[in-house]
Amino acid sequence: MHSLALTRCVLLLGLLSPVVVGATDLYRYVDDNGTTVLNRHGVPPEHISKGYEVLNDQGRVTQVIPPAPTGAELERILADKARASSDAQLLRLYSTPEDVERARQRKLAEIDGFIGVARGNLKSVRTQQANLQSQAAHHERAGRQVPAHLLAQIDNQKAEQERLKSDILRYQAVRKEADNSFIADSDRLKELLSRYQ
Repeated sequence: MHSLALTRCVLLLGLLSPVVVGATDLYRYVDDNGTTVLNRHGVPPEHISKGYEVLNDQGRVTQVIPPAPTGAELERILADKARASSDAQLLRLYSTPEDVERARQRKLAEIDGFIGVARGNLKSVRTQQANLQSQAAHHERAGRQVPAHLLAQIDNQKAEQERLKSDILRYQAVRKEADNSFIADSDRLKELLSRYQ
């Protein structure tokens, strides 16, 4: 029983010793009035973001906690990190500006293929619509009412044309964006490679 009490006492002292050692530290910060404050109990939460220093029992600074970045500084830090990450990825993807140009040509050719297919489909749909309208006109010249299914097909062809025109415009916008992106990548890669020369 005696040894159990002794073990508990030793454990308790072991737990308390860091607190005793830490208690000799001083925290130096500036309060809202601009006064420098020394405090053994730490820095109040409302002053932590302004930064502070930790001093040992001889008054020497052992740690400096810088102020938290402002919104603008944080934005710049995040932008710099994003730029560094983007640059690293660019250097992993391409070794030379010529690599970027080859990738650009491949991508633009792929998009041009989509545009070509959409234009071919649009031409085909226009031809089909012209045939359907010719049939409708034949009915009208013969004094017959144009069948409902024929009118529905004509409407469907018109809607399909609008969809294909919209697709072509979208592909053209994607092509322009891709082209600009590859040009920007090429310019940035040249800038990065020039730093290593």
